[in-house]
Amino acid sequence: MRPIAVDVKLDVRGLLPGADFADAFAFVVDDPSLDAVTAAHLAIDRPPGWIATLMWIRDLFVRPFGLVTRGDPGLVGLQRIGAFPLLSETPSRVVMGLADKHLDFRLAIDVSALDEGRSEVVATTLVRTHNLLGRVYLAIVLPFHRHIVPSMIARAARRP
Repeated sequence: MRPIAVDVKLDVRGLLPGADFADAFAFVVDDPSLDAVTAAHLAIDRPPGWIATLMWIRDLFVRPFGLVTRGDPGLVGLQRIGAFPLLSETPSRVVMGLADKHLDFRLAIDVSALDEGRSEVVATTLVRTHNLLGRVYLAIVLPFHRHIVPSMIARAARRP
């Protein structure tokens, strides 16, 4: 089964009030013991080469504008999952995110038990832009985002 687009839940929208953009993708895994922290690490820690390359290109292009990149000194010492600073975690929800001068974003990974020994993993992205640069950046990354997030969340089904 491939991840599918689903409605963004109201309680998740509250993670970033005033968000200009929100989407969510869900995926069912055959693992009733999966928790949100594990799902987030499985999905994000080691991206496929094509996604790592896109992120490298993104960092190269945004650095001259003073935007936060994965190697930004301000991120040193922060607890992260992959490149994303960890804001909160419970067994059922992990929230990552960042506030930058052009936009704020949140990425929530929710895991809930289903019947028949399965769990649902939902990745929700919220973005609140601050200025023209944020709106332009969002417009540029959205086509990629719509492929990257489903690809990454599907990795949560791959236990080592």
